[in-house]
Amino acid sequence: MRIFQVVTLIAFALILSATSWSEDFAKGQDAYFSGDYQTAMTEWQPLAEAGQVDGQFGMGLLYANGFGVDMNDELALKWYGLAADQGHAEAQSNLAVMHANGWGVPQSNEMALKWYTLAADQGITQAQVSLAKMYRDGFGADKDVAQARKWFAIAANLGDSNAGYKLEDLAGHMSAEEIAAGDDLANAWMESHQNLAAKQ
Repeated sequence: MRIFQVVTLIAFALILSATSWSEDFAKGQDAYFSGDYQTAMTEWQPLAEAGQVDGQFGMGLLYANGFGVDMNDELALKWYGLAADQGHAEAQSNLAVMHANGWGVPQSNEMALKWYTLAADQGITQAQVSLAKMYRDGFGADKDVAQARKWFAIAANLGDSNAGYKLEDLAGHMSAEEIAAGDDLANAWMESHQNLAAKQ
């Protein structure tokens, strides 16, 4: 069984507008976290089919993990894809994971890089760490230790403790110029995304 990222479902519920679907989404979320996946699906499916992005992400979680339904990569990709196309950061990150692992699609580092980049730029630290590893190792992108340092540093700054260790390890394989370039990139990103940093 795979467990995809669900950490911001709570945050999404807090920012939903007072529309009729917000209550349905919240009911589905409560059911999801209590392990009542059938109720979660009952609440989320109509929202997802109506184009509501959080409902689509929720349906992706259910199918990707096999919660309350048979695991179905095709349907997980469908729902994650619809949410990701609307800019849902965690859907983008989970879609990247599926492409990176070849779950339901041919394995593609290039597609993983695309979706990790979009999610990382929205502050998803899991995506930032994965993106840093891709740049560090040259998977899906040219090897670029300055970009790797940038994303490890950002993830560490946003609270990912493992990113800090990876940042230290990477520094042992970088020149002073590469370290400075990576730090400049990280600082520029943090300055342009101060609202994300303030939420941490």
